[in-house]
Amino acid sequence: MSESTGLRARKKERTRDAIGAAAVSLFLEHGFDRVSVNDIAAAAEVSKPTLFRYFPTKEDLVLYRFADHQGEAARVVRDRRPGIKPVTALHRHFRAGLDRCDPVTGLSDHPEVVAFHRLVFTTPSLAGRLTRYQLEDEEALADALGEGIQARLLAAQTLAVQRVLARTNWQKIADGRTAHDVHPEAVADAAQAFSRLR
Repeated sequence: MSESTGLRARKKERTRDAIGAAAVSLFLEHGFDRVSVNDIAAAAEVSKPTLFRYFPTKEDLVLYRFADHQGEAARVVRDRRPGIKPVTALHRHFRAGLDRCDPVTGLSDHPEVVAFHRLVFTTPSLAGRLTRYQLEDEEALADALGEGIQARLLAAQTLAVQRVLARTNWQKIADGRTAHDVHPEAVADAAQAFSRLR
């Protein structure tokens, strides 16, 4: 990669991050449905066509934060060490996320993360779009697990378990508890849930 290509890529990434940050800030302050794409473009100091080059839909302005986790379960299964069963690898990965209070596990009490999850879970169009992301993850995980109905069922069940665990953790924190306080319960719930998957 040439220096100018690297510079262009970094500039695009900064622009994308600035647009996304402006959008999320406005959504958290005013609500998803009360903020227009024009408002976001103005706050990010970009044109509307530029905004849509980075984010094809308004929902993508919020859910791009999940992009780092797209296909994560499939990667965990593909990259596991020999002799480790897929469900064991997925459980260990989820547990590691709990231990570092990764927002994707629902176990983060940072006020912005709690507000962000509330925005996603209580806005129907965002929840619907998140379901599409999850279906793509399910297909990728099924492919990593093998072929046939068994792989598809295990993929669906595993991602449903992770979704329920994360939502449960988030709800406890949204109700006013700390991540530190919820952590032992979250670990026990995950152990029980993944044990049933096995």
